[in-house]
Amino acid sequence: MKSRSTFLAPVALLASSLLAAGCSSGPTEASFSDKAPAKESKGGQSAAPQVPSNVQMPTNVRKWNLQRELSDGTQVMWTTLKGPKSGFEGRVWAWVPKQYKEKKYENSAFPVLTALPGASGYPTNYWFGADFKLQERIAQQVEAGKSLPFIVMMPVLNAKLDQYWDGSDIPGQPKMGTWMSDDVPDLARENFRTYKDPKGWGFFGSSAGGYVGMKMVLQYPDRFSTAVAGGPDTAPDSPFWKDHEPERLANDPGRLAEALAKKGGPKVHISFLLGDKEEGAKVKAFKEKIGKGPVETDLHIIPNAGHDGYKYADGLFQGPLEWISKRMIGPVPSA
Repeated sequence: MKSRSTFLAPVALLASSLLAAGCSSGPTEASFSDKAPAKESKGGQSAAPQVPSNVQMPTNVRKWNLQRELSDGTQVMWTTLKGPKSGFEGRVWAWVPKQYKEKKYENSAFPVLTALPGASGYPTNYWFGADFKLQERIAQQVEAGKSLPFIVMMPVLNAKLDQYWDGSDIPGQPKMGTWMSDDVPDLARENFRTYKDPKGWGFFGSSAGGYVGMKMVLQYPDRFSTAVAGGPDTAPDSPFWKDHEPERLANDPGRLAEALAKKGGPKVHISFLLGDKEEGAKVKAFKEKIGKGPVETDLHIIPNAGHDGYKYADGLFQGPLEWISKRMIGPVPSA
């Protein structure tokens, strides 16, 4: 298994993503929401059908910048977020499926899938691009009845180029754990109709991003319920852990899984993706180790594939996206 710090997307892709991150389709600004949440009238009567108790309505909708537009009219947008809890500032991209603006779902939450890249994951996130067509392929799977209509969040993964923090708050370093566990989900809650239930929250990630998504689910099972991890490492190994062994062990996925098993839950679900040409012994052993009690695991082998983000994207749509969709909750139309 290659180190997360050495996994790189193709040079052309990385260059095009960096260019797109700095030069999107002009200065266009827009909101994902066409209207503010329904308010009660003076007489105490709701101006719209009652919102279910498990739905968190948007609280602070912001203007986003256009990154690209899909053929179905939906848009990938981006914003710069100064994390209120982490203090870290970075870009976040987002996309909502066309179903989000359908009237029958106007009071329903939608599940959130946070997509995390491999390599440095800074200053961009390649999942927003037309190279992978992640959003288009999710939309196709929704139409085929094989996926929930996910809101997709795509934050930067790390604080600098060519360095990585294991999605953790390492003493004396940028709080990339809090960025991922609190600030990015809170941004989603501020802007979109989301679920209060962890079954409405999941991750998909490649290499370094797969590791971080998996760790988040094991570390915060009261917030997130599912992850699809493509070719992840299985233990924290950032160079910034030097002289911080207790904190490193507190962020070790194996130990987190053991602690979750001892508590007896809550239940979480992790699907592993591996190419048939990559060294996957550690991931397979890790799956067997943690795949018991409250941790349900799945393994999908991608044919004719190595440690490759493009192949993990293909693998997501060969069953794992449908697998997590069956374990999460989707939008409910108004009665």
